[in-house]
Amino acid sequence: MSVSSAAPVRPQSDAQLFPAQLTEVERHILQSLQQIRFGTLEIVIHDSRVVQIEKSEKVRFDVKGKPLADALS
Repeated sequence: MSVSSAAPVRPQSDAQLFPAQLTEVERHILQSLQQIRFGTLEIVIHDSRVVQIEKSEKVRFDVKGKPLADALS
């Protein structure tokens, strides 16, 4: 028996990333999560409905003063 070690295929378009059955709010939440490297995403709900999404990002630096995102890439 052989086992394939192929890497999973990544979707190329937003349509593949976010199926049509997701609401606009759900798509926005998922996009915001994908864009954050360090930080928080706060979802405010009133009367069982999302009314606000707050995203706060942090930029971290290594000991040489370079942004950590560059150092890890």
